[in-house]
Amino acid sequence: MAKKLMMGNEAIGEGAIAAGCRFYAGYPITPQNELIAYMAEKMPQVGGVFIQSESELAAISMLYGA
Repeated sequence: MAKKLMMGNEAIGEGAIAAGCRFYAGYPITPQNELIAYMAEKMPQVGGVFIQSESELAAISMLYGA
């Protein structure tokens, strides 16, 4: 595997995608704003779904239903 230099939030996103994550529901709040932006861009590229929720609780509820 080739080495990549990336930000921590990007590494988390890449790890989740590599592990099979195809659904991401998130609420933009510091410090995960960059992760949400990254997943919003990458999820459609891998056949996944990204949803920006209206609150943290709504994001958790969406994950329970996924």
